Amino acid sequence: MNPFPIAWASLRRNSFTGVLFLLIVALAVALGIAISAQERALRIGSARAADKFDLIVAAPGSHNDVLFSTVYLDPTAVELLDPAITRLLFEEAEADFVAPIGFGDAIGSDPVVGTVAPFVDHLSGGLAEGRLFEDINEAVVGALSPHAVGNELEVSHGHGGATGTDADAAADAIEAGEAVPGGDGDHPHITIVGRMQPTGTPWDRAIVVPIEYNWAAHGLGTGHLPQDTHIGAPFDPDALPGLPAVVVKPKDVAAAYGLRAAYRTPQSTAFFPAEVLVELYALLGDATAIMSGLTLAAQALVVAAILAGIVAILDLQRQRFAVLRALGASPLFIFTTVWIYVAAIVVTGALAGLVLGWGAAWVVSDLLAQSTGVAMRAEIGARELSLVSTLVGLGLLLAVVPALIIYRRPVVDALR
Repeated sequence: MNPFPIAWASLRRNSFTGVLFLLIVALAVALGIAISAQERALRIGSARAADKFDLIVAAPGSHNDVLFSTVYLDPTAVELLDPAITRLLFEEAEADFVAPIGFGDAIGSDPVVGTVAPFVDHLSGGLAEGRLFEDINEAVVGALSPHAVGNELEVSHGHGGATGTDADAAADAIEAGEAVPGGDGDHPHITIVGRMQPTGTPWDRAIVVPIEYNWAAHGLGTGHLPQDTHIGAPFDPDALPGLPAVVVKPKDVAAAYGLRAAYRTPQSTAFFPAEVLVELYALLGDATAIMSGLTLAAQALVVAAILAGIVAILDLQRQRFAVLRALGASPLFIFTTVWIYVAAIVVTGALAGLVLGWGAAWVVSDLLAQSTGVAMRAEIGARELSLVSTLVGLGLLLAVVPALIIYRRPVVDALR
């Protein structure tokens, strides 16, 4: 005799309950899949976002604050790097380029970041449209910026990128109505002249201006002599203001480690973004391991509860199984039929949960990408498949319990 038609008939007879149990298994599996896939998407996305920031030099303090401000454009009050250190960096023979980074301004919700043209070209890998800025009042926008090339914009100034004496000077300058050339009071205008390629970072929504614009808008000069109107290096060593951070592109790996060691001094700190991310990932990994364990335990409890419900349902069908026994069905046939019935619910629910969990992780990744600017893509990997396989294996093992209960029940008792 073939047990599959009997199992299928039992499923159809109790279709509402079967579908309900299937959905409960699917939701339990989806939760674990979504957590696992989203955690990996966050790791990969944040790591890729920091790829082009080879070495960051800043004032001594929290590496986390500097990293989030510089790479992820999450404004944090940081101490400014001593201009003497910046002067030394600009003179480094082991650096392909040195990019000062200034922030604290915005246009609507889009950050305005000051830097130099070589860093924009390095980060973007060539522009998608237009050209790099060549004047203090020109800007390049990120790939996702709503502003078009040729638009003229007005900047709202803040003081998030300055602290200490420089912050006081900036505040005094803005209150006095000082502005960069071409501006109107404390709201200088900039013209968009180029658009970057997608970078998968928050810089895709940024408006990138010459660092001179950032300095001048905050009353800190331009880093050049008063009569010098060019932008970018070389800067006047005596006119350099403090900086929140400097990104350095070393010539090679040996140069990177040499520069990192050279600028870890009482006056400055230097670090690779990967160093900070590894520490964050370690903390995130511990939390993820705990969450995964709790999720698996919850899934096991869900499966156990469902099996208890299935036992109750099958108990209502005991007379049908007794009739099959009376017609000559072997105890093994009854055992196999019940096991297939339970296994079908567990396996189908687990596979549905795999798809549902991937979809949920994809939606969450998209929402996080929109809010953070970090490109993320949720994918199903070996860890998620292992999670589903573990639950399916556990479910198939536990399916033996109701099968044994029905299998061992005497025919006479089942007919009462």
